[in-house]
Amino acid sequence: MLPIPRTDLKPNTLENEIWPLISPNGFREYDARWLYPKDINLIGVQALGAGLATLLHDLNVKPRIVIGHDYRSYSLSVKHALALGLISGGAEVLDIGLALSPVAYFAQFALDAPCVAMVTASHNENGWTGVKMGAARPLTFGPEEMSALKRITLEGLSRARAGGTYQVIVGIREQYMLDVTKGKKLSRPIKVVAACGNGTAGAFAPEALRRIGADVVPLDAELNYDFPRYNPNPEDMKMLHALSEAVRQHGADAGLAFDGDGDRCGVVDNQGREIFADKVGVLIARDISNRTKNARFVVDVKSTGLFMTDPVLLANGATTDYWKTGHSYIKRRAHELKAQAGFEKSGHYFFNPPIGRGYDDGIISGIAVLEMLDRAGNTTMSELYDGLPKTFASPTMAPHCPDEQKYAVVDDIVAAYTKAKESGEKIMGLAIRDLVTVNGVRVTLEDGTWGLVRASSNKPSLVVVVESPVSDERMRGMFTEIDSRFSKFPQVGAYDQKL
Repeated sequence: MLPIPRTDLKPNTLENEIWPLISPNGFREYDARWLYPKDINLIGVQALGAGLATLLHDLNVKPRIVIGHDYRSYSLSVKHALALGLISGGAEVLDIGLALSPVAYFAQFALDAPCVAMVTASHNENGWTGVKMGAARPLTFGPEEMSALKRITLEGLSRARAGGTYQVIVGIREQYMLDVTKGKKLSRPIKVVAACGNGTAGAFAPEALRRIGADVVPLDAELNYDFPRYNPNPEDMKMLHALSEAVRQHGADAGLAFDGDGDRCGVVDNQGREIFADKVGVLIARDISNRTKNARFVVDVKSTGLFMTDPVLLANGATTDYWKTGHSYIKRRAHELKAQAGFEKSGHYFFNPPIGRGYDDGIISGIAVLEMLDRAGNTTMSELYDGLPKTFASPTMAPHCPDEQKYAVVDDIVAAYTKAKESGEKIMGLAIRDLVTVNGVRVTLEDGTWGLVRASSNKPSLVVVVESPVSDERMRGMFTEIDSRFSKFPQVGAYDQKL
């Protein structure tokens, strides 16, 4: 096998052609992400593939694995290096070529492959690469698997095995397109702007939406790995502003924004207003619960409190479980609970059968939005949005806190709020109604005002979100309450943005 990876190599040197380079920081909680070639070289990617093959054997999973790549100038080379490592570790590699992450997940089912390794940097800027992996469809790796992969790879514990094979699979794109559009037909030609940011979704999303009868206006749908206008990121204001302008210009009924690997979908209404993904989730949950009584949903702890208080959801007997932020966590929880759907505030939506297979797919999400709008008849997207109870919410705020200290700070904040609830302490004159501590602490007061404190999964910072169904004043008061507790922790620094 390859030598133990190093962390001190420089590009354009002899050593970089001989040794694998892998920065340990690239191993995240539920996927891997590096700057290429600064933090990982092709030999390092090969070592990662060998480590992944070894892990699959250790997990007693059949090492039959789908691989694909997104549209970046270097992704094909990265994927081929990954394939070499997988083959050396005895894996049966099924290469589906250029793909979205959900296309790779679909291929696991279509090709009867337990495992997947999708080469993608998702919505990140050019220069980034990464791999999303799984070994139990429709799930992807969580912290336990990622920690094991990191240890095997960085400590040189990969084992060479015979039997590795490589096969190019032709035709998965068409199989996927048929699958996501089967039985879907709008009753009217809803006009929709499909923004793809020149990313991989441009080769999939506009055509899929046309196949269900939508009148599609493509926006930046031509593949261009330079991303000349903006990154393909539904949370990027440049992308959303361009989408909003196009919706108004074309008089569209809605706008959909797809990220770089097609597993997220952002929504703009017919007035060009961005609808935050958690509010879109409430609208879709309403639509599902109208057709499925006592429906169950899973959402991340950053999401709006409307999932618990919305009168339509309550009348339909819907229940919601708040869970850890992160697409791998929400996907797994929705699968475990057999929920109808899971929604993450970042725009990852997970639909279990009959709508989807449990993995995050931006095109399935976009189709769900259009079908919801179709069922609404003459009601516009803006009217559906305005029909939600009004809430006053903050953006996601991130005060700086060193990686080695952020979890201890959060533990102390959790303990303080737990003690406050037990002692009957009041905040803004209100009792604490509920605490959710699966991921930091989400404190909900008796009037529905809530605040969240958690540690960021991938940055040296905390995460703070506040919302109130009552008033802007209550929302800001909740922020002041949380911020005042940080004064006890000198390691908590400046916010990236603040109210």
